[in-house]
Amino acid sequence: MCPVANGEDVTWSTKSALCSLPPGPIFLPHNRYEVIEDQESSNRASSSVVAKENRDQQESSVHPDCLGSPVFTPIKADISGNITKIKAVYDTNPAKFRTLQNILEVEKEMYGAEWPKVGATLALMWLKRGLRFIQVFLQSICDGERDENHPNLIRVNATKAYEMALKKYHGWIVQKIFQAALYAAPYKSDFLKALSKGQNVTEEECLEKIRLFLVNYTATIDVIYEMYTQMNAELNYKV
Repeated sequence: MCPVANGEDVTWSTKSALCSLPPGPIFLPHNRYEVIEDQESSNRASSSVVAKENRDQQESSVHPDCLGSPVFTPIKADISGNITKIKAVYDTNPAKFRTLQNILEVEKEMYGAEWPKVGATLALMWLKRGLRFIQVFLQSICDGERDENHPNLIRVNATKAYEMALKKYHGWIVQKIFQAALYAAPYKSDFLKALSKGQNVTEEECLEKIRLFLVNYTATIDVIYEMYTQMNAELNYKV
């Protein structure tokens, strides 16, 4: 795994701008992306999240299908929809839009006063929030946070993730919908089994793979958030 330093620029990672998992059955395999050093920006001490499909398709990358419970359906739909919007922009000119920062810079000039509430810039803003939800949720499970009276429920973990990543951007109605959906949340044991994709692994083995995954995943999301702050692209309106 490659470290991501503070104060770096962010570059385009096709689809979800995610770092790779170590080899293992957790999450649905798609394409694998990794953080690599951006030689062109080395004089600015910056690194990049580059669209780099790994030749080894057997290694896994996170995908919203790992969130199988109905409680996650709106988040899954939002993540998938925003990935599609960003990829559509990227596909128009992969060389021009090699990095996430390239996309934001081009759209800022293209849309003028409408930016950042437009285009792939807006899609990535909401995408990073959905990805943050997943990150906080998985980290909370790995940290052993739970309801001591109902230790096999994941409502505590999902609630923490929602409050940290999404709640302040949602109006009263959307918040109530999420709270109601929490009652459909799966048991932790069932959720971890689903992540293992039918493989015969222990709960601790599954959690260890998640911990390894979270190293690069968290760093990448942090860098995207930092980019939005530095470019003054963050919006706080509610839906």
